[in-house]
Amino acid sequence: MQRNIIIGIGVIIIAGVLFFVLPNRNIETDTIQSDFERLTHISLISYEGNTVSLAEFKGRPVVINSWAVWCPFCREELSDFSGLQKEFGDRITVIAIDRQEPLEKVKGYTDELDITNDMVFLLDPSDSFYKSIGGFSMPETIFVNEDGDIVVHKRGPMDLNEMREHTEKIISINEASL
Repeated sequence: MQRNIIIGIGVIIIAGVLFFVLPNRNIETDTIQSDFERLTHISLISYEGNTVSLAEFKGRPVVINSWAVWCPFCREELSDFSGLQKEFGDRITVIAIDRQEPLEKVKGYTDELDITNDMVFLLDPSDSFYKSIGGFSMPETIFVNEDGDIVVHKRGPMDLNEMREHTEKIISINEASL
């Protein structure tokens, strides 16, 4: 009986570490397959109903966020991504990919936040993008340089300052190669 209690406590501790520590760490290029190319085959849907491929964004720095209306961390983060796009202008493209929710719900949400026209919003009815990046937590964001290398894969929420820091990495890599 006492052995079962100790095992149960151990399982709870391990689950806590997995829940609180792993989702909040950054995964740098050393630890992941840094290949944006493998994501470009995914078919996504624009708010206008057009099919969009991530291949359309190759050759420029992109920030791609996976989010959902039900995610409590996404609300503030989406507003910060809007600010990030405004701040960096045409030096980057910020793309927010919603996970398997209907257009009416998603667009209503971004309209409520008054950010619908601030960046690229895409729908992923099959959740292919999230699965392709090995999604583990919500939200998840990748920062891709113009060469198609995933420079940072962030699991969990970020504030605007952290977004700026990661964005500077993908831009400085590009500017250093000029």
